Amino acid sequence: MDGAGDTYRVSSARLSTSSNIWRNSMHDVFSRSSCDEDDEEALKWAAVEKLPTYLRLTRGILAEEGGKAREIDIMNLGLIEKRNLLERLVKIAEEDNERFLLKLKERIDRVELEMPTIEVKFEHLNVEAAAYVGGRALPTIFNFPANMLEGFLSSLHLLPSRKKPFPILRDVSGIIKPRRMTLLLGPPSSGKTTLLLALAGKLGKDLKCSGSVTYNGHGMEEFVPQRTSAYISQFDLHLGEMTVRETLSFSARCQGVGPRCEMLAELSRREKEANIKPDPDIDIYMKAAALEGQETSVTTYYILKITGLDICADTMVGNQMIRGISGGQKKASHYR
Repeated sequence: MDGAGDTYRVSSARLSTSSNIWRNSMHDVFSRSSCDEDDEEALKWAAVEKLPTYLRLTRGILAEEGGKAREIDIMNLGLIEKRNLLERLVKIAEEDNERFLLKLKERIDRVELEMPTIEVKFEHLNVEAAAYVGGRALPTIFNFPANMLEGFLSSLHLLPSRKKPFPILRDVSGIIKPRRMTLLLGPPSSGKTTLLLALAGKLGKDLKCSGSVTYNGHGMEEFVPQRTSAYISQFDLHLGEMTVRETLSFSARCQGVGPRCEMLAELSRREKEANIKPDPDIDIYMKAAALEGQETSVTTYYILKITGLDICADTMVGNQMIRGISGGQKKASHYR
């Protein structure tokens, strides 16, 4: 019995030892594989860092499904690759969008790169319109031709105009701080739209405006305000024959990338000097969003995702004659 017990203990020890060896060897294999993949990715990233600035902005390290990383040309990033990239960054818009934006902010703050900001200041702003009052303001059969004739003669200085001054804004002053969302509230016909149009430099020529509107201390006559600000109308102005994706892509191509390419070049230069390796997915997204000449921008996929329009991305917008997306979805497409 003792011999049998010794034999059992020896065989158990051998089995335990062999199982431990197997577990240790398996752990070593997987850890070695993971280290090899990290080393391979580090080597590829080092190769990208050695490229000239322009080429470095068009190259990235893309992680594939198997966990392997490969160097890609971002200008040739395919539709499926862009969609998979957004799925990794913002899988669920309500939960992942804030985390994604914080990652973008952390990358910029890590190298202490200051983004350009705009402060809009308006002082003693007055907007006045000339309008008919009383019975002459009614659109009757008599008033319409009479107003047209009177307006023509007034333009030739042959007849004084009977229009009365009608104030819309009176001595309005304020400041719109940068990096903030400002909510403008007021009752109907209180001048909210007129104020926004005045700040965007889109007031009609028939309105008299006085006061000052400055962007970072520069007056409207010193630059083109339409290139700095945008006024989005409350009316839907879409091409009904285009899909939602085409509408957003068209808008993105019209806007261009602005100074994002120069900002990204400075960001890449500072990271290289500080020996900082950015997150590969964040790096590809920022580079893809800053490069021109792409048929469909990665930003379009991002907007479709966070606005919930990805479910109708390939549906025509529609109009009075063409069945399309709903009214709420049209409002969401104004986001761009």
